Amino acid sequence: MDYEHKAKAVADCLLSYKRDESGWKVCKKSNDVVVSWRPSSEFPGNVYRGEGIVSGSLEKVWECLKPVPNGHRVKWDNNVKKFELLEQITEDISICRTVTPSAAMGIIAPRDFVDVILVKQYEDGTISSNATNVSHPGCPPQSGYVRGFNHPCGCICVPISGEPNKTQVFSFFQTDLGGFLPRSVVDSFFPSSMAEFYSNLAKAVKSLKDL
Repeated sequence: MDYEHKAKAVADCLLSYKRDESGWKVCKKSNDVVVSWRPSSEFPGNVYRGEGIVSGSLEKVWECLKPVPNGHRVKWDNNVKKFELLEQITEDISICRTVTPSAAMGIIAPRDFVDVILVKQYEDGTISSNATNVSHPGCPPQSGYVRGFNHPCGCICVPISGEPNKTQVFSFFQTDLGGFLPRSVVDSFFPSSMAEFYSNLAKAVKSLKDL
């Protein structure tokens, strides 16, 4: 499998989601965060887009978000129980397994996901993580977990001109949770879990010592 090509295509895809304002329907709005959705062109579900301002420098926000084993993400993100590196492809591209806990009061059983992840930096200081599902010989489906599939997803951290202690964070989720979940459970889970993602990220950034 051409992991590099697949990972780079995801980065282009997420940028297009960020730039294309058409068709998004707002499903949750709080102080600093807007979550919207539109039908996915990747699978028979939705793509969800979060947009919010997080108090903290881009370095701090990225430190909390970056997809690395033993990183901060597993400590603050309630939807990430375990994060394992399966293979490092290049300096910026890796194959990882993410384990999620049960959710929605136990209706959603524990899942695992195997993704290729590209970390990409742009000239204006923007940094992003870009992921999509792949198969990997080192990680077949395992008992105790429903294998889910992430379609192009990730986070884009954008510096705000003149505001070095604030960061604009875009997040994109389009996940086939696998199994036999009622659509209503899935549709109610993502908007609330994304709003929680932003509030937990803000708390994690605030608790970080100065970088």
